[in-house]
Amino acid sequence: MPSGESWVYSEFICIGQTKGDKTPMSQRNIKNKENNPPLPPFSKGGDILSPPLKKDGGLSIPLLGKNGHPSIPPLEKGDTGGFSGEKIQKRYIVALTGASGMPYAVSLLQKLAAKNVEIHGLVSAAGAQVLKLETGLSTSEVGRYMTRHYDEKDFAAPVASGSFPHDGMIIIPCTMGTLGAIANGISNNLIHRAADVTLKEGRRLLLILRETPLNRIHISNMLRLAEAGATIMPAMPGFYHQPASVDDLVVTFVDRILDVLGLPDPKAKRWGIDS
Repeated sequence: MPSGESWVYSEFICIGQTKGDKTPMSQRNIKNKENNPPLPPFSKGGDILSPPLKKDGGLSIPLLGKNGHPSIPPLEKGDTGGFSGEKIQKRYIVALTGASGMPYAVSLLQKLAAKNVEIHGLVSAAGAQVLKLETGLSTSEVGRYMTRHYDEKDFAAPVASGSFPHDGMIIIPCTMGTLGAIANGISNNLIHRAADVTLKEGRRLLLILRETPLNRIHISNMLRLAEAGATIMPAMPGFYHQPASVDDLVVTFVDRILDVLGLPDPKAKRWGIDS
């Protein structure tokens, strides 16, 4: 990295920002212009859920706002951002950490995207490695299901603040290290911070744990977070629906996550009920 420069990560592009440069982010030059065409604005009406695709199938990147983050469109008239009983668009934070179980994460992202909700995504460095190992997918590829994607080191991201309204955060899969950091109020990265904020604001936090066997420290951390208001949900698929494939196991468990989020899939298989 050239001396005197810092980097701001947003979506899946890297923007050079010279220290002391007070030029508005939207007016700064983007490095390697030949590889980064002008950033398109949001679609008419501020729709950001399905960013337009370029001719080659790549994901178009929305305009950047302050601090290098994509601009969050203004709330529609009557939209209180999640703080009233009015019917508004749902918004969730989905974080992937370095535990096994990435097929669950990909399936959840696909199902949430199909429900037309906002998805604010985070993938840890270890999570990116396991994602590639277990699914063959890169962070940018799963990012196509996300409305926003933030670097785990970016503490200036909207999700780091309690003033950012959302309907719940899901860490899937959740490592024991992530569990321990959150249980003890330690924010080593943006995933930990967003989870801590979710708890302090009294919002729903789902931890999809994937580890076995469990030691006493793991169990103690689970209890501490359950008492703090988190939902502890180990990745334990059922077999009563007679799954014919690994995909059947994954989908059935992800459907349970959607139930907990209050977004049930009408096609989900349920005990004692024909679907």
